[in-house]
Amino acid sequence: MRVFTVLGPSQSGKSTLVDGLTQLESQRPTTLDVRDTARVTTFGVMGDDWTAIDIAGGADNLAPAGPALAASDAAVLCVPADAEAAVLAAPYFRLIEEAGIPCFLFINRVDAASDRVSEIVAALQVYCRHGIILRQVPLRKQGEIVGAVDLISERAWQYREGKPSALVELPDDMLPREQEARTELLESLADFDDALLEQLIQDQQPLAQAVYDVASRVLQRHDLVPALLGSAEHRNGMLRLMKSLRHEAPDHTVARDRLADAGAPVAVAAVGDHVKHLGKTMVVRAFGDGVANGKKLAGEAVGSITAIDARTPMPALEPGDIGLTVKTDHLDIGAFYETRRATPLPDWATAHPPPHRRIIKPVRERDEARLSSALERLTEIDAGIAVEQEGRTGHPVICAQGPLHFRHVLARLSDAFGIDVEEEPVPPAFRETIRGKIARHHRHRKQSGGAGQFADVHIEAAPQPRGSGFRFEDRIKGGAIPRNFIPAVEAGIEEALLEGPGGHPVVDVGVTLLDGKHHSVDSSDHAFRTAGKNAMKEALAEAGTLTLQPIAQVTIHVPSVFAGQLVPVVSGLKGQVMGFEAHPEAAGWDVFRALLPMSGMDALLNALASTARGTAWLTSRFDHYEETRSDAGHGIPAS
Repeated sequence: MRVFTVLGPSQSGKSTLVDGLTQLESQRPTTLDVRDTARVTTFGVMGDDWTAIDIAGGADNLAPAGPALAASDAAVLCVPADAEAAVLAAPYFRLIEEAGIPCFLFINRVDAASDRVSEIVAALQVYCRHGIILRQVPLRKQGEIVGAVDLISERAWQYREGKPSALVELPDDMLPREQEARTELLESLADFDDALLEQLIQDQQPLAQAVYDVASRVLQRHDLVPALLGSAEHRNGMLRLMKSLRHEAPDHTVARDRLADAGAPVAVAAVGDHVKHLGKTMVVRAFGDGVANGKKLAGEAVGSITAIDARTPMPALEPGDIGLTVKTDHLDIGAFYETRRATPLPDWATAHPPPHRRIIKPVRERDEARLSSALERLTEIDAGIAVEQEGRTGHPVICAQGPLHFRHVLARLSDAFGIDVEEEPVPPAFRETIRGKIARHHRHRKQSGGAGQFADVHIEAAPQPRGSGFRFEDRIKGGAIPRNFIPAVEAGIEEALLEGPGGHPVVDVGVTLLDGKHHSVDSSDHAFRTAGKNAMKEALAEAGTLTLQPIAQVTIHVPSVFAGQLVPVVSGLKGQVMGFEAHPEAAGWDVFRALLPMSGMDALLNALASTARGTAWLTSRFDHYEETRSDAGHGIPAS
């Protein structure tokens, strides 16, 4: 069995393309639909068994593509026949190139193209480091595309509605264009084959079979990306694409070897799901022997294996085969499995850090305990999410790839686990700091029968440089406060700093213990801790505090065509642009850096989705705290 993943922007016709390929023969395909994530289809064509993994389109759905590609022999990138829409394919080109997986480019709906095919390819080439070569050119009649000419066999095929294309004579007026395109194809292939290069230099016509052989080797090494034409809706170009996959896509050993640097993979999980009444299921592809019921995989025994219909038992998977593991809870997405351990997939197969963060609470209190368990299970099947805990309330925080992905997670919680939740934004982690230097004296005295409480402290508090945190020192002389009580004063001051007058933790404060008094009987650690706490609270209330907002350092990966448009977006969110430059390895991409108040992160994500048409992604990390504009009267400093 061979496996390929179908990728592409939303509305590019991926699902229709898979349907067209699976319907080339009368054999009925078997389909597993993982809601909002992928559709896995097994089918037979020309005596061979195939599996197509159709990944849902959209920027929020890129995370499942990495594990699917790790389990695949080839990728099919389906793009619309529109030069302006070429940028939408940029994230998929980048992932495919990082994976190093052989790729077929399928230009869909070519019969309705408003641009010339050469213009579409040129627009796509911007985002692909490897050369894109046309394997077909359109056959036109009265200005409309009615078929395609294969540049290797030099045969012309006319499209027929819902049927395989018909072989026709190549029109005389097409010969010059066909010869020009074929020469370009042969010259591109000759860069990777000395024998073909020698034939071209000697002005010899190479045999079609020899050219097919070179094209196959070039594809399998991912030296070039072949472009094919068609219309999946009308079933045009399906057979040509399927034949290319059959003759040129490598077998499972090549996919296995792509992962072998980190270990000796026996199997890899391509897609994960959690099905009500069935539990966790994994679409697993075997790369070696030993994937069988009861056999150890990743250190524990496999429960049972079925075909992807979840009904047909499969006692074992042969190398290259795909099956569904059931009652095998130790297998997680994002890893390949050896007999005794699971190894994380390479970086290229790892999802981008999830930037969309929301606090969730169960609608029904009885679901509180079940929620944490359900979230843990979801992280095992969805490589694109992470779960954190909100510091103040302890409520879980779901980190998703975007708003759409977040809604899919909530739908899974409801459908698979029966847990409905409410959501709310994660509040920015504001801080406070003291406005100026102040001295404060506090005496704690309490007498209520028996031993009393007595502690007297004199402190001085002053602001410190940003990021310095809390500093404490004592200048006690002459034993005014015994040394054993001084740590209690410091502990009390730190307790007071947990919540300032504005309700936020207080940072960047230096406190000096200047003087004090004690009582030989009534003084204690508790008394001095209370005195230190109250003295600090009074000092903060009297001096006043500044509110500090967290500033994030944001790195945005964005197609170069959109980089300039992010400048006013960041400035409008009170951020500061640090600059942008071409990505050193990803063709057509820029790396855009900025400083931004964390309170503006949601607005940035929303603006990014519209400005960059869903193609960009970002990472962020805390950089420093800065006064809010109402306190500081200015924006983020340059350093």
